[in-house]
Amino acid sequence: MDRRSFLSQAGGGFGSLALTDLLLGETPDSRPPELNGGLHHRAKVKRIIQLFMTGGASPMDTFDYKPELERLHGQKLGPQEKPEGFTAMPGALMKSPFKFKQYGETGRWVSSVFPHQAKWVDEMAFLMAMSSKTNVHGPGTYMMNTGFLLPGFPCLGAWISYGLGSLTDNLPTFVVLPDAKGLPYNQRGPFSAGFLPAVHQGTVIKADQPNPVPDLFPDQKFSFATPEASRDGLELLRTINRQHESQRDTDSRLESRIHSYELAARMQLSAPEAFDLSRESASTHRSYGTDQQPTEDFGKRCLLARRLCERGTRFVQVWSGPQGATGNWDNHGSIPKELPPIAASVDQPIAALLEDLKSRGLFEDTLLIWTTEFGRTPFAQGGEGRDHNGGTFVTWIAGAGIQAGVAYGQSDDWGYQTAEGKTYCYDLHATILHLLGIDHQRLTFRQNGIDRRLTDVHGHVVHEILT
Repeated sequence: MDRRSFLSQAGGGFGSLALTDLLLGETPDSRPPELNGGLHHRAKVKRIIQLFMTGGASPMDTFDYKPELERLHGQKLGPQEKPEGFTAMPGALMKSPFKFKQYGETGRWVSSVFPHQAKWVDEMAFLMAMSSKTNVHGPGTYMMNTGFLLPGFPCLGAWISYGLGSLTDNLPTFVVLPDAKGLPYNQRGPFSAGFLPAVHQGTVIKADQPNPVPDLFPDQKFSFATPEASRDGLELLRTINRQHESQRDTDSRLESRIHSYELAARMQLSAPEAFDLSRESASTHRSYGTDQQPTEDFGKRCLLARRLCERGTRFVQVWSGPQGATGNWDNHGSIPKELPPIAASVDQPIAALLEDLKSRGLFEDTLLIWTTEFGRTPFAQGGEGRDHNGGTFVTWIAGAGIQAGVAYGQSDDWGYQTAEGKTYCYDLHATILHLLGIDHQRLTFRQNGIDRRLTDVHGHVVHEILT
């Protein structure tokens, strides 16, 4: 029996595992390597910020320059039948309406919609031939987050929480910062713990609200809710819950609820400072664009992600765009009209986050990921839009353990399908876990008689982009 299993059984569950660590006098910095330095080999990454573009960001209009589309613009060379998941018959080939230029020493081509990120291409590693098994948003979003097309499976953040635990006792291990306009496709499904203990699910923080964590403090109109009364009430509640749990130790939901109460009590001290963006300088706010539209919302969340990571949150997910037909990257109607606004809302904040992480030395053990659920067709839809396309799309990664400025794989001349170096979510997830010191084939959880893992029965580490 390994240490995790012993303490889990001896302490009565995963919440008690944290309590047992405290009783043993352990702190995050003194925990053994398997909990904070990598489970199976030396870790290069301690924390992750993932930027997810909801709706399917168009690769040939952002990072995947396709001059062949300019030559063939207007020609009907696409499928003669509507592929599964497409919302309409493919139209004629359509060139990008945006100018592309080469940037950096690597000469990476970037569209004019990303002038700020373009300056940082020499710090990024590009997966140019990502692919999905679906052209539908819901399953695609599940696949990129959980490795499966169907609901019910743990997401990347939950697996990381389960495998490595927390870096601090005062903030959540896995934080989700959704777009102010709404949750992504599948609502909270993409940050679910699935069949893992519920304590590992993402903690949703609404950064646009006056109180990002609702009900963390009692309403001022309840004068009887003093700190002393709250402390006594929480202690009584803890006692009752533990008695209830002792008779139902197989239900992780109660364990998670107990853990959330205990965490909330600690967050009353740490969260106000962590969420207080007014502590940042005016120049920092200007760099992230928190003082102007359209970058205010995404800029605040990128800045908050950096602050949370500095203070010990292990995995932060920042979403751009809600589910639905508007206000995201699902540009069916018009690429020229719909893509620039959503791109402008994230471009400056992302560049500021890159610069901030690097200047603070956080690049030494932090991983930054930019991705989406799938790409878009090189064929026009309705005149100047683009349809869903799981055939190929782009992901970039920057930070610890990454070979800056490289690219792996490429799509075909139209940007319709992968041509070489195809990578699925399994390969991306395997690579991320590898950087965290985890062998993706050995991080498993027994569920319904199957040793489940994030990468299912697939996946290989993309060593070509690693140092």
